[in-house]
Amino acid sequence: MTRPVGIVVPAYRPDPERLRAYLRALDDRLDPTVIRVELDAPEPGVRDRLADLPDTVEVATSDGRRGKGAAITAGFEALASSVEILAFADADGSTPADSLAAVVDAVASGSADLAAGSRRHPDADVAAHQTFARRRLGDGFAWLARRFLDEQLYDYQCGAKALTTEVWGRIRSHLYEPGFAWDLELVAVAGALDYRIVEVPVRWEDRPGSTVSTVGTTLRLARALVTARHRAKLLRENRMHKLLAARRSKEPSLVERLAAGEAADAVEAD
Repeated sequence: MTRPVGIVVPAYRPDPERLRAYLRALDDRLDPTVIRVELDAPEPGVRDRLADLPDTVEVATSDGRRGKGAAITAGFEALASSVEILAFADADGSTPADSLAAVVDAVASGSADLAAGSRRHPDADVAAHQTFARRRLGDGFAWLARRFLDEQLYDYQCGAKALTTEVWGRIRSHLYEPGFAWDLELVAVAGALDYRIVEVPVRWEDRPGSTVSTVGTTLRLARALVTARHRAKLLRENRMHKLLAARRSKEPSLVERLAAGEAADAVEAD
């Protein structure tokens, strides 16, 4: 990479050996300035098992479970002043290093302000599928999101995205979701601010042992979709949504809650 890149890897109950191998692969393939692991509620001994990592890797630990969105936000906030491109990848390595590199390249080349990896894109290479139930629910949610949001993507939730630090500087104060719906809100807000969003097909290798509950998370995503649409409409100065917002008390953004140390207690069990 010719531009400084910072990668955040949110991790909750990771497989330490798999995570170590993935971090080495990311370091070898992307040559980033820094890889920051945001480790939530680590079990005893996990931090020690993540020793002997490349010099670019740093591990930040939270005693509580903040959620995926809060963890990525904390990592982006920590790295934004030292890099030009921010990216994140799920700790299970479902998106191989080569695919994350393609996502980052779309931003580094100037083709996109925000690049979203996609396992549902027609050109994606799915090496190992999710269970039938998770696949059906995921497809149904993507179909619904395309009808609620202005941003027409095949896949809103793939755990591989990249954006410039300039874009992050504008988006950060408009994000509120601490958990799994953070990706969705990120895309909706970026679109509402007229940033170029490019979907990049990836190779996807589904990993067993996910900490995401199928039905519960899908229902929370459906509720979050309504909220993300509302926030995007507010940014587009939609009159009806401005009237609705005027009747509600203003909640603090995710970065404000992180600064106040509140996010670790505010996440659902994804």
